[in-house]
Amino acid sequence: MAIAAQPPKGGIVAELGGKSRPLLLRNAEIERFEDLHGIGIFAILDQMTVGRGVTVQARHVRDLVALGLVGAGMPDRAADDIVSSLPPAQNIPLRQIALDLILIAFTPEAPAKKKAGAASSKPRRAKVTAGTSPKESEASSPSD
Repeated sequence: MAIAAQPPKGGIVAELGGKSRPLLLRNAEIERFEDLHGIGIFAILDQMTVGRGVTVQARHVRDLVALGLVGAGMPDRAADDIVSSLPPAQNIPLRQIALDLILIAFTPEAPAKKKAGAASSKPRRAKVTAGTSPKESEASSPSD
């Protein structure tokens, strides 16, 4: 029976180095990336999604993926070793993983759904529009 890794809340699971691994970008990892490269995460996001801003380099992509591993609990050295062991042919899949990491980090969580039988906190009123119902005297009086 194979058990797949579960994504952490606000993170993803991706195959790296032949294994399914959880990845998560938290504020700390985003700030580390920005300090290391002198580039804002939103500039990277703009380049990856709409092609404007700074050019995303392979080192940016690889560092984002390594920081995603660190954010999910892996030690820095182990994350660096996994990412650096991947050949250049993996740069395109790594770019998609990095983009997914950024997008999920900035996607708000869906609010919890109410149960079907739960009562609403506000009582609802029927909508009433003046002048739409005929008066009884008008409805029963004959037309001239």
